[in-house]
Amino acid sequence: MASTVSDRPGYGRLLRTPGAWTFLLPGFTARQPFAMLTIGIVLLVQHTTGSYGSAGAVAAVTGVSMALFAPQSGKLADRIGQRAVLLPGVLVHAASVSALTALALAEAPLWLLFLAAVPTGASVPQIGPMVRARWAALLGAAPGRKASPLMPTAAAFESVTDELTFVIGPVLATALCTGVHPAAGLIAEAALTLAGGLLFAAQHRTQPTVRATTSIASERHTSALSVAGVRVLAVAFLGIGAVFGGMQVSLTAFAEEIGRPGANGLLYGIFAAGNMLAGIACGAIAWKSGPRRRLIAGYAALTLTASGLWAVHSVPLLAGLGLLVGLSIAPALISGYTLVEALVPASARTEAFTWLTGAVALGQAAAVTVAGQLADAHGASTGFVVPLVGTVLALVTLVTLRSRLTPRASGKASGRTVARGIGHREPVTVD
Repeated sequence: MASTVSDRPGYGRLLRTPGAWTFLLPGFTARQPFAMLTIGIVLLVQHTTGSYGSAGAVAAVTGVSMALFAPQSGKLADRIGQRAVLLPGVLVHAASVSALTALALAEAPLWLLFLAAVPTGASVPQIGPMVRARWAALLGAAPGRKASPLMPTAAAFESVTDELTFVIGPVLATALCTGVHPAAGLIAEAALTLAGGLLFAAQHRTQPTVRATTSIASERHTSALSVAGVRVLAVAFLGIGAVFGGMQVSLTAFAEEIGRPGANGLLYGIFAAGNMLAGIACGAIAWKSGPRRRLIAGYAALTLTASGLWAVHSVPLLAGLGLLVGLSIAPALISGYTLVEALVPASARTEAFTWLTGAVALGQAAAVTVAGQLADAHGASTGFVVPLVGTVLALVTLVTLRSRLTPRASGKASGRTVARGIGHREPVTVD
């Protein structure tokens, strides 16, 4: 599927890619509920149990389940097509969320909530990775064809879209849970997942063709996780998940602690807005440095900005620092997703994207659990230590294993000429 877009990068040219709008609008609708799920669970379970620790633990089970099953969903999408995976998936997810909501309202034992949380997380539709895979199919490298320079712009655009959902989703879920009913956030999440997922699945013309991902025997059994760079990125993305999860629980606890629960949605929205604004800027810049260098710089900035969260005790200061944290996330996310296109063959890209998404979910799951326990025991401010610890560990991992983020070179290892797929090599700047 050749792109007819000019090689000059930019959002305008990206959005004029033939067929792009047919999956972008349904994809935005379908991924919106993803940002509502964790906060919806936290608010509902905290309301029925009175414990942030219990609420965080239930949300964590959902996140762990998603992290374990998302790559399998991505692998199936690569092999049998996105539509075949999405149609049953959205039905199972809507039913699972409904069951979890009913059990929480009935004040069921915590173990039953854990049990219901497993299929809830396992069935989360992987819309973001599927959209990224569609961009890669439209713009990415193939034998005899260079990857479009619009690929980094597409990665930035997807980061912006993700963060727009994290601006809207938590605010919407919080408003519904606090203004309508504690269960309203999860009910809306299930309804939007069902409607948006079915609409996205109907756009079958732009999904990557199954034939293209299975036509080369040597690629057929390739697992994205067999690529060392993907494993490094997955560990690093745990740190981003720690920021998201730690911020969600700690901001909720902080707002409750000061007697202004409605401020939670505003504070998290400002944090996510910073991420979105940085994503817009990243996609508009013609970068001279490679994605690996930008990735490490992004994590360094994220660690620095997260280091002061625990010491802030006023809404304006927390909003300002949260904005800076958000501004630091997008460069790291975008650079990581951009590296995937160079590291992973086309037959495993959806799976690779889901490993990264799953890593974020797993980091978020661990963070909501730990931050919830810390908030219960020592107050909201201690929960903000979780994002700092997560980003420090991720940064150390990236710096130590940065050589594994260079794809295998053609001929002598130069660190700059890299393999772009089976049977196809071309110069790519990764540093």
